[in-house]
Amino acid sequence: MRAVIQRVRDASVSAAGRVVGSIDRGLLVYVGVQDGDGERDVAYIGSKCAGARVFPDAEGRMNLALADLCGPQTERRGILAVSQFTLHGDMRRGRRPSYGAAAAPDAAESLYEALTGWWRAGGYLVETGVFGAHMEVAATNDGPVTLLVDSRKLF
Repeated sequence: MRAVIQRVRDASVSAAGRVVGSIDRGLLVYVGVQDGDGERDVAYIGSKCAGARVFPDAEGRMNLALADLCGPQTERRGILAVSQFTLHGDMRRGRRPSYGAAAAPDAAESLYEALTGWWRAGGYLVETGVFGAHMEVAATNDGPVTLLVDSRKLF
């Protein structure tokens, strides 16, 4: 499982012309599920994203994680999770990406839902896109801060 984590001031995702998920300050997380991923991958990515110390403390150092920022869920601080199978695109040969490593849609959706459930069980506000739909994502990247996480530790 792979994730691209962006620290954002705000982010939203739209499908079929309407906003389906939005957050204020928090993390925009693009999630790609690989063939063979399972619950261990969900826990790894869930923990890495939620625990990423990417928010500034009082001295301006990136020492705070999302849990340190989240108050009442009415503050709209949390995670906007967007499924993105293209994170497993392989461009090593030719110009057209190969998506052979990406999980089949049914398996990927199940693990994507497990990941968002993992975060919700931890008390985080979680907004999502629409799995498998064409989506438009808008975000104000704060920093910018963008990180890559791979449960197989390939990078």
